[in-house]
Amino acid sequence: MPHAKWVAGVLTVALLGAGVGMLRSTEGAGPTAATAADALPSRALGLSGHRRLVEQLEHAGQHAPGKGSRPSRALAITPLRVSRPLRLHIPSLGVDLPLGGDAEEAAWDHDSPAPGSAGTAVVTAADLRLAELRRGLTIEIARADRRTAVFTVDRVSPAGVSGRGQRPGRAQLRLVSGETTVLARLTGQRRTG
Repeated sequence: MPHAKWVAGVLTVALLGAGVGMLRSTEGAGPTAATAADALPSRALGLSGHRRLVEQLEHAGQHAPGKGSRPSRALAITPLRVSRPLRLHIPSLGVDLPLGGDAEEAAWDHDSPAPGSAGTAVVTAADLRLAELRRGLTIEIARADRRTAVFTVDRVSPAGVSGRGQRPGRAQLRLVSGETTVLARLTGQRRTG
């Protein structure tokens, strides 16, 4: 009988490992990731709503962390295809500005990659209180491809951000207002209508 319990334990661990491996392989898989969340291994592990829970936790973390708390470290995802940015939205600051156009309250540097695509996109905006941003808060950029690129703040610098921390092949955002520069990485995307 002890041998049967040992075999059952090994099989259970193997099945759990395979299920977790399948879940990890669906990370950042784009539009198919939503349907992969309902796949059999996820349900067998009781994780069918895990992606929704992660999104809720990320959006709940849009407030400034309290003393002694550490902001969440959201993982970077696969860069998006190139698409023209339309709006800059910073929920924690109540900012929602058009990018470009006649008003030009915020502008994308056309010599840099498009926000959400591989590389470091540069966006400048006048009179934003960027110094109030904290690591772990989000910046969103609505794009012409009807996707919103969601960036998570990595660093806020009142004197500008050096090239340190930039990672080739990853989608990053450098947001500049006055003397303050914010460096953020792409951590999510969603459909916008």
